Amino acid sequence: MKVLVTGGTGFLGRAICRQLLGAGHDVRSLSRRREPSLAVLGVEQHTADLRDAAGVRAAAAHCDAVVHCAAKVGCWGAAREFRDINVLGTRHVVDACRAHRVPRLVHTSSPSVVFDGNDIEGGDESLPYARRHLSPYSRSKQLAEQIVLAADGADLATTVLRPHLIWGPGDPHLVPALLRHVHGATITIPGDGENRIDTVHVTDATVAHTLALERLTPAGATAGRPYFITQGAPRTLNETLTALLTGVLGRPVRIRHLPRRCAEPLGVGAEFLYRLMRMQREPPLTRFVAAELTTSHWFDISAARRDLAYAPDPDWGAKVTGLAPPSTEGRRG
Repeated sequence: MKVLVTGGTGFLGRAICRQLLGAGHDVRSLSRRREPSLAVLGVEQHTADLRDAAGVRAAAAHCDAVVHCAAKVGCWGAAREFRDINVLGTRHVVDACRAHRVPRLVHTSSPSVVFDGNDIEGGDESLPYARRHLSPYSRSKQLAEQIVLAADGADLATTVLRPHLIWGPGDPHLVPALLRHVHGATITIPGDGENRIDTVHVTDATVAHTLALERLTPAGATAGRPYFITQGAPRTLNETLTALLTGVLGRPVRIRHLPRRCAEPLGVGAEFLYRLMRMQREPPLTRFVAAELTTSHWFDISAARRDLAYAPDPDWGAKVTGLAPPSTEGRRG
């Protein structure tokens, strides 16, 4: 197939481009800038912002499928910018598919669409959307996901993947966020660290996208459905942080704990202060981050195993050994 990957210069997008090429597909990328490494691979590149409807439409011409993984990510920022890029941009992608009669659309969403700050233990796709969102990102991803699922029909088959906390070589998000809070040989986190969480390695996340794309047909088993994508092996936060930070730094890091009862007030206070002072950078703690670090959030991936034949490798050993320090390349997809 001729596949358009939005956000092809980003961390996940580049990995998806490589995976699709390896599976024998022709790949085109849409992003705000060109990426030399994609050119070397032979990826056709279009440059446009998701807010540019005409640019998105032009990139989708003559394609057999679209993998839409471009988005504004983060736990902090202007709600309008999240809405314009993630919601309006997704509407532009759906409209472009319809304009060019593209029959398949795989959308990258997030488990945060169902997260309201409470524990999720073994949750599956029957979970309702959150009634309370702790960040403009999660709210915008919910609205975008709803647009994609509502678009599913006889002329355009759509499916949604919800990969959780993607990490791996070149990760510009999860591991760098952790490293910013490492001081010497110590990191301080809210809660006791015994809450269980899911993550997914970027290789498994990209395989899931290829499987979803190749199995997507109108009125098929995966059409109009969301799927949680994880490693299928939840661990405590303490275990997860120890493995990731040791893999990156090559040395152990001591974890100190801030009482959970203090985390949310500190997040609320930091957000208030940063808004009051009109500071653009992300506060050291937000309500969303405080909730994520102090609650359990892991998911049942039985549906992805059944419908997508998704079979992640739960062994972290080889993945974290020698995990290189994250690159700043490709932070903007």
